[in-house]
Amino acid sequence: MTKITKHANLARGYSIALVSIVFLATTAIFIRHLTVTYALPALVLAFWRDSFVVLTLLVVLGIFRSALLRVDKNHLPYLLGYGLVLALFNATWTISVAEIGAAVATVLVYSSAAFTALLGWWLLKERLDGVKLLVVVMSMTGCALVAEAFRPGVWSASWIGISTGVISGLMYALYSVMGRSASQRGLNPWTTLFYTFGFAAGFLFLFNLLFGRDLPGGAQQLADFFWLQHEWTGWGMLFALAAVPTVAGYGLLNVSLVHLPSSVVNLILTSEPVVTALIAYFLLGEHLNAVQISGSALIVVGVVILRVHEEQVSQKQP
Repeated sequence: MTKITKHANLARGYSIALVSIVFLATTAIFIRHLTVTYALPALVLAFWRDSFVVLTLLVVLGIFRSALLRVDKNHLPYLLGYGLVLALFNATWTISVAEIGAAVATVLVYSSAAFTALLGWWLLKERLDGVKLLVVVMSMTGCALVAEAFRPGVWSASWIGISTGVISGLMYALYSVMGRSASQRGLNPWTTLFYTFGFAAGFLFLFNLLFGRDLPGGAQQLADFFWLQHEWTGWGMLFALAAVPTVAGYGLLNVSLVHLPSSVVNLILTSEPVVTALIAYFLLGEHLNAVQISGSALIVVGVVILRVHEEQVSQKQP
C-alpha cells in the first residue's frame, strides 16, 4: 500500500510540475508585450505583477476558501524571509537580463538546478546521487544550447551582470527549497503563495522607491509606478499576467513541492525554456535552429531519465 501511495504521489507531483511549467512559460509572452509596447520598467512591472497576484488570491480565496487567508503568526517570520527571497530573485534576474542579455542570464538562472540539488541535500536531507547530478549537467548544458550562450562575445559582460545572474540562480534555488520546507511545516501551498507574493510586493516597492534610480528598470520617481496611466489595455494585460500564468504557475509549483523533493522539481523546471520556445514558435513565429533543438532534446531526455530513476528508487523503498 505504501509503494502504491508513493507511486501516486510521484506521478501526481510530476504532472502538477509539468502543468505549472506550461503556465510559467507563457509569462515571457506577456512580459515581452508589456515591455515592448508600453516600455514598462521591469522592476515596476515586477511590483505590479506581485501586487495583482495578491489581489487575485484575496478575491478568489476570500470567496471560496477564506480560511486559507489566515496563518499562524509563528509562520510570519518564515514567510517574510520567503517573500524577500522571491523579491531578490525578481530584482537580480531583471538586472542580469539588463546587463548581459537574456542568453547568458537564462543559463545563469538555471544554475539553480545545481544549487537546489546541493541545498536540498544539505538543508532538507534530500537524496543526491549520480543520476541526479548527471541530469543537472544535462539540463544546464541544454539551457546553454537553447540560449545560444556559446556564441562569441556573449560572455564578454560586466561583473555586475554575471554576479547578479549567479545570485538569481541561487535565489531561484532558495525559493524551491523554501517551498518544500513550507509544505513540511504544514503550510497550505496557496496560503504560502498569498503571503510570499504579498511580502515580495512590499520589498519590490521599497527596492523601487529607495534604489530605483540606480537599478536598471527601476522607478526613477514615484510617478513611474503609474507608468501605464490611462492605458487600460496595458493594465488589463498586466493583471492577466498576474491572475493567470503567475497565480497558476507558482501556485501549482508550490503544490508540486508537496509531493516531490525541491531538487527534482527544479530540474523539471529547466524544461521551461523549451516550452517557452514552442509557445513563441506558434504564437510569434519564432524558430529554433538545430543547436537549440538539440539543447531542448537534451533537457527533455534529462527529465525523462529523472522520472524513470525516481520511479525505480520509489519501488525499491519499503
